[in-house]
Amino acid sequence: MDFIRRAWLFTKAKIGRTVLLIVTFSAILIFVLSGLVINNSANQSIENAKKETGATVTLAVNREAMMKKARESQAESTDGQSRATIEMTPVNLSDATAIAKLSGVKSYNFTKDAVAVKDSIEPIASSASQTEDSTSETSQANAEAGRGGPGGAGGIEKVNVNQGDFTVTGTNNLQTVTDFSSGTNKITSGRALTTADEKTNNVVIEEDLATANSLKVGATFTIKDTADKAYTMTVVGIYKSSASADSMAMNFSFMNVSNKLYTSLTFANTLARTTDTIESATYNLSDPAKSAAFVKAANKLIDTDTYTLTSNDAVYQQMLTPLNNVAKFARNIVLLVATAGTIILTLIVMLTIRERRGEIGILMSMGEKRLKIIGQFFVELLIVMLVAVGIASATGNVVGNVIGSQLLSSQTAKTTESSTTPAQPGGEQPPTARGNGGQAGQRGGNPFNQSQTQIKAIDKLKVKMTGQQLVILAGIALGIIGFAIIIASLGIIRLNPKEILTGA
Repeated sequence: MDFIRRAWLFTKAKIGRTVLLIVTFSAILIFVLSGLVINNSANQSIENAKKETGATVTLAVNREAMMKKARESQAESTDGQSRATIEMTPVNLSDATAIAKLSGVKSYNFTKDAVAVKDSIEPIASSASQTEDSTSETSQANAEAGRGGPGGAGGIEKVNVNQGDFTVTGTNNLQTVTDFSSGTNKITSGRALTTADEKTNNVVIEEDLATANSLKVGATFTIKDTADKAYTMTVVGIYKSSASADSMAMNFSFMNVSNKLYTSLTFANTLARTTDTIESATYNLSDPAKSAAFVKAANKLIDTDTYTLTSNDAVYQQMLTPLNNVAKFARNIVLLVATAGTIILTLIVMLTIRERRGEIGILMSMGEKRLKIIGQFFVELLIVMLVAVGIASATGNVVGNVIGSQLLSSQTAKTTESSTTPAQPGGEQPPTARGNGGQAGQRGGNPFNQSQTQIKAIDKLKVKMTGQQLVILAGIALGIIGFAIIIASLGIIRLNPKEILTGA
């Protein structure tokens, strides 16, 4: 083991050379370690993104198929003047429930819409022009339109259509409704509706409506359906809505956000005079990467000519893109820095060994084996490596955080810019949905019921070094010095002592 002692003595004697090697090796290993921890952190963030954002799949009526069927019906009409009639088939609750039982569903939401007419409760007036009977203006407008306006000829029969005073939304779980999951609506008193409220007349009402009618949790009131049948409702919860009313809502009472009632699915079906049907179903998946497989499995359970399943993982993809770019860049850092470091260190060692030709020749003439001489060079660099690894481990987190944050900010900005840039004429919008119907964006904005917390992009990378990265770093460092020693030693070790000492 004399070569180990010689390596230690030489390292101490040539302190300037040793410091130079430590600085050079430390710089190499710091960037290698930064790449490793950034790559690991990006991959961890990707896994967290899967858990946080998920993906949504929406089951609804296939509107495109319905429109096509209506156009074909009109074309086949004998008089050629019949208007296209769209027959919307509601989604069967049994089909939606069967899909909800598939693996990968984290949560789901069923909704059923209906309208109700006031009885013992007064709606919040949307404008001064709102009258007691919301049907009269509509009837008069329809009559005048048929006559070509006041004084016109060819009038049509008045049609009394009761638009209702309240919008009633039936749901299986109120907390999964978009307005509540996004924070637009918040329960201020009582509780939210759950599946336990099925087959009851329990209702959750808006705070302004409750105040105007002096209603509290536990109070009862009556409303009517469009056939003038009365129903007694029990208030189990009161919510506050922060949504703003649009211009259309100012003219129709049932569109006022304060006049929206939430009930069970069964009551909404009763009010709409339907049985076990819903407007749509939204499924939140636990793993966005499996959304395509989920849609494929769910399609086997429904009539795809009548219904459509639309998958949206745009939020996941939006968060994934910058993280994937950062992870790829980090891997490139490790590869490029390790390669450059190997070349730099090899050149330094080659120059050092050439300067030590005399020492090598003397050792070989004294009978020292070539492997031990190479071992001495290796131990010298191993001492340097241990110090460099210590320095890299102490600064790797700091450098990694700085580089990682800058990379992520840059990639996130690029992704946000590309996702918000409108498509040019003749161009294509980036894909945001996959499914049979291709109905992404029917309602604009956030059409798939993903909350604002879900669509918040990851703008900070939590870079944290682990023991695994240090082990990998040490392995890379050993590989670098091993390669450098072998390449640098080939030119001299293959010679005999006489050739080395005489320079022949």
